[in-house]
Amino acid sequence: MLSDEQLLSLRFCDLRLNIEGTELQRSIDRLYGELEARGIRFRPHCWLAQEWFSPDGVPGIAIPFYLAHRRLTGLERHFMREVEGGNRNWLMRILRHEAGHALDSAYRLRRRRRWREVFGPASLPYPDAYRPRPGSRRFVQHLGAWYAQAHPTEDFAETFAVWLKPNSPWRREYRGWPAFGKLEFMDALAGEIGGAAPLVADRSTIEDVANDTRTLREHYQHKYSRYRMPRRSGADELLLKVFTPVPRTRTTPRAARVVREYRHVLRQEIVNSGAFSEYLVHQVLRLVIGRCEALNLYVTGSRRELKGHLKWAIARLADSFEERQLPRVAL
Repeated sequence: MLSDEQLLSLRFCDLRLNIEGTELQRSIDRLYGELEARGIRFRPHCWLAQEWFSPDGVPGIAIPFYLAHRRLTGLERHFMREVEGGNRNWLMRILRHEAGHALDSAYRLRRRRRWREVFGPASLPYPDAYRPRPGSRRFVQHLGAWYAQAHPTEDFAETFAVWLKPNSPWRREYRGWPAFGKLEFMDALAGEIGGAAPLVADRSTIEDVANDTRTLREHYQHKYSRYRMPRRSGADELLLKVFTPVPRTRTTPRAARVVREYRHVLRQEIVNSGAFSEYLVHQVLRLVIGRCEALNLYVTGSRRELKGHLKWAIARLADSFEERQLPRVAL
């Protein structure tokens, strides 16, 4: 077996990675099954790249190379502290989101007048960063960090992902929200285009690692320099003060499970303090659970102390998001 040092010296093209026959392929097949169950004929093609994306105009999905092999997954976690899509549920959430982007390209949806009326013009500049409005109910919640608010195309992809999820309770969860109209639009749109052949059949594989001559060391040197900025959720640094990425024993409980156990009590106590709205606290709790899963965190210290530390972290996050609200945008 190669050492980490030897592995880092390899070029991407020498790794000879393949999706076929891996757990990743089974997840892609699951995505295809979900599309079929919803009556959608389109199937996005997938390939391995350095990171997640779906290129504008190409109806496919680029998947990070490290998800194709456990050894590379471990290397990613070592350098970046997390593996984006590193567990089955997270992987499916991202695949559904990227499938939304691919569907947009396949049927040129953003060119439709009604699409622009519902989500806004896709021609808007894509921000380097965005400031979420946690109190807004004009957007669905899927990947976390209120990502649908980043851009109209992300709003569509997040809406599609919520709609696509098997047994999705969106009719119940979003009833009474302005976002409910977006989901109804998606439902009607799928009925219209579902059985039609895609307008764009481009099977290009953009930035395919099979053709990349950079080494893994060069990749991580570049990636680390890009990602030393604060993470978009703003939660990671706080959560790493409360939890640990290294379990003390085999039976050390996972942080996400414990937060789920405490969430109703925490929400009630924080809301009763009068400092934040129930909706905002609910959304921050969802974010905390998602980041605990993504970072693979574990409980440290006593449960008695943990509750107080969690209330502190949740209040800090809620306070920071309240201060960063943007002006409301009419749809």
